[in-house]
Amino acid sequence: MCRMLEDEYPAFQISYNQKSRQALRVNPAKAGQTFIENAPFSLSPVPWCKEGYYYTEEDTPGKHPYHEAGVYYIQEPSAMAPAEYLDAKPGERILDLCAAPGGKSTQIGAKMQGKGIFICNEIHPARAKILSENIERMGICNAIVTNETPERLSEVFEAYFDKILVDAPCSGEGMFRKNETALTEWSSENVRQCAARQDDILACAARMLKPGGRLVYSTCTFAPEENEGSISRFLEHFPEFEILPVPKAEGMTGGNPDWYEGAAEHIEDTIRLFPHKLKGEGHYLAVLKKKGAECGNAFRSREEKGIAKEEYREYLQFAKENLTEMPEGIYLAFGDQLYLAPKETPSLKGLKVLRPGLHLGTNKKNRFEPSHALALYLNPDRVCRSMDFASEGREIMAYLDGQAILAEGEKGWYLITTDGYSIGWGKLAGGMMKNHYPKGLRKKWMS
Repeated sequence: MCRMLEDEYPAFQISYNQKSRQALRVNPAKAGQTFIENAPFSLSPVPWCKEGYYYTEEDTPGKHPYHEAGVYYIQEPSAMAPAEYLDAKPGERILDLCAAPGGKSTQIGAKMQGKGIFICNEIHPARAKILSENIERMGICNAIVTNETPERLSEVFEAYFDKILVDAPCSGEGMFRKNETALTEWSSENVRQCAARQDDILACAARMLKPGGRLVYSTCTFAPEENEGSISRFLEHFPEFEILPVPKAEGMTGGNPDWYEGAAEHIEDTIRLFPHKLKGEGHYLAVLKKKGAECGNAFRSREEKGIAKEEYREYLQFAKENLTEMPEGIYLAFGDQLYLAPKETPSLKGLKVLRPGLHLGTNKKNRFEPSHALALYLNPDRVCRSMDFASEGREIMAYLDGQAILAEGEKGWYLITTDGYSIGWGKLAGGMMKNHYPKGLRKKWMS
């Protein structure tokens, strides 16, 4: 780093004696300007992300009910940049290839507004489960979570996607200040191994992107071999790609051709984020375009047809009694679990799928039990009955602890909200609101 940064190295070194900046990203599907103006935290904007805000050391947003309601996602500020540069739009076909734990996926999903095909992939099963849980918490309805290798996906989705994010596994040098584990696991051999792995992942991504499509590559390391080097090697092997020049936020700098022998032309149009230049950790990103005329969706594959109507009649009855509008899509069943996949979902046969869209709930004998995911997707306008508890009140804490709550009203299912934000289900009968908040989430709220 001293050789790379030269005169800037002392400032870089001093930055490691300072504390990391903490931030959250507001979920636009749930909250807007009203939340920003009345937030129970001290917020200041992250320059490169419209929905991103720093909060102070005194704030504890992870312990607030709003976190469980998916009102925001706690995310390292520099990590918000890659998804911003992907520039996701509603209706597109998008892949987040290395997606866990889900910060960038939930950021992309919010921009898609529930429209289009969004595949979030993670190769490690345990991390894929965490990814799926975060997709659920943020109320994203069109995400298909897979647990596959990049090679396997590239066999299925050749020239399919409009946009792909490759937030590649890396040596993690940019996280040394924030994550001691990254520091203890570092070695020069690991840098070389990560670079080789990145080459393979990028080759798979290239195959899956259609002509005219956008690919964003990112890491959280300073190592040139994994940054300027990975992009330069990629462009050498895939000349149909080019680096797109994009505007940089204040504090961002360009890639440096002097840091990697044989650097690609225009490598200075890639982006570096250094902790001594901005309020965030170390990151790198490059925006690439696949040359060729932008085309329609030439990809040909069987689409998911869905199950017969009689197989989800219990849900239809539930929806008739409890919802004011029904989400649209393709109904899929996995055992007794009912899902709603986005329209035009390609065949998922042969793939390891954790979440094929929005989890609606469970088909039980002669009845339907709605899922927690459905509650977090909905808002009070979309249900017949809801009950609101103040975020600072005793009732919401009791609800999050799994307790039943005394209540009056019409018998039936209720969407439970806190300050208007959906957070789970309750079922009212006999003056008692039976708690349907998932048991696996309750322990963190026990006193």
